[in-house]
Amino acid sequence: MTGPAFFDALETRDPAKRLADQLAGLRECLATAMTIPGWREHLGPVEPRAIDHLSALADLPVLRKSDLPALQKARPPFGGLMPGPLGGWKRLMMSPGPIFEPESQEVDPSRAARAMFAAGIRAGQIVQNTFSYHLTPGGWCFDGGARLLGCAVIPAGPGNTEAQLDLIDAYRPGIYAGTPDYLKILLEAADQKGRDASSLERAIVSGAAFPPNLQAWVAGRGIDAYQSYATAECGIIAYETSAREGMVIDEGVIVELVRPGTGMPVEPGEVGEVVVSVLDPAKPLIRLAVGDLSAFLPGLSPCGRTNRRIRGWMGRADQTAKVRGMFVRPEQVAQLLATLPGAMRARLVIGRENDRDQLTLRLEQTGDGPDLTVIAAASRAILKLDAMVERAALGTLPRDGVVIEDRRPL
Repeated sequence: MTGPAFFDALETRDPAKRLADQLAGLRECLATAMTIPGWREHLGPVEPRAIDHLSALADLPVLRKSDLPALQKARPPFGGLMPGPLGGWKRLMMSPGPIFEPESQEVDPSRAARAMFAAGIRAGQIVQNTFSYHLTPGGWCFDGGARLLGCAVIPAGPGNTEAQLDLIDAYRPGIYAGTPDYLKILLEAADQKGRDASSLERAIVSGAAFPPNLQAWVAGRGIDAYQSYATAECGIIAYETSAREGMVIDEGVIVELVRPGTGMPVEPGEVGEVVVSVLDPAKPLIRLAVGDLSAFLPGLSPCGRTNRRIRGWMGRADQTAKVRGMFVRPEQVAQLLATLPGAMRARLVIGRENDRDQLTLRLEQTGDGPDLTVIAAASRAILKLDAMVERAALGTLPRDGVVIEDRRPL
């Protein structure tokens, strides 16, 4: 591969310089957010100039993606969280939920070009984009990134595999963009129908799990595939590079990992819920909990990029479960912890015995703490359900991001 090794100089900044730039960008976004009614109500009294270190983010409330549909229904269309008139946006879209999402006027508002460049995509190449262009942002996200890089785009969208093969025959694209599972479907269909899909040599995939067995299958077809992690609200959050060691966080966002159900950062190396702040004052997004789990990787990527890395998608943080007709949520477990002196960590285990759901609260505490009957009473008051209580030695509960563990047989 010839040409520059990096999309721009931001990727190789000194980490201290990046931190200073991020803080300045965050303060600018907060200043804008405080002029928007929904953000002003959500954030409460915030002085943007007082945010002089990233740990100060933990003092701001988390906005949960799962709360957006209700907020938007109460104050349509964007919950009072977006600036400017509706006619000022480039596109007005809708994701499942429903969540209504505007797209700004930039060529690449989702910042996909950086991830695509890291995947080896360059000007003059042809991208067969099978992400959906219908209502949702996915297709437009990678379309904009490809156009910024100088690529030609086939706006194929998903499905209609026979037509996809016709497009490959006609245009001989070198790049596939789409979900990893549809790439497999497309290649298998080409095999079955005797069609030549060998022009596809590189792929950028997102929107679904890309397990090692599927990665090996795709590589065996001679396709160099790279993962990107994105949401409709945040755009690109992190992306894979040639180092193949985790995913480098995008330069346009700040990523925190918090204990599910709270806004408090996890300890180094621990799995937590992904919380994203997008550094775009034209469309501020402050501490959005996207509902996914991940963990930070230590050190820097061997590819030369100096931003932090995450391991990628490691499951869902929304562990809400229905027990004896009642919902239990990670937020309730966090609330219970806050009421118990010395409580450090808890794990609510759901089992089933004699055709009845059983709850066990496993708790790490410092010092003596309240006795088990007091803990059980507090648990009953908050969870509205009876639970057995077990003390666990400090450091023995797994640091895997799981707060509610459902062990009931399927």
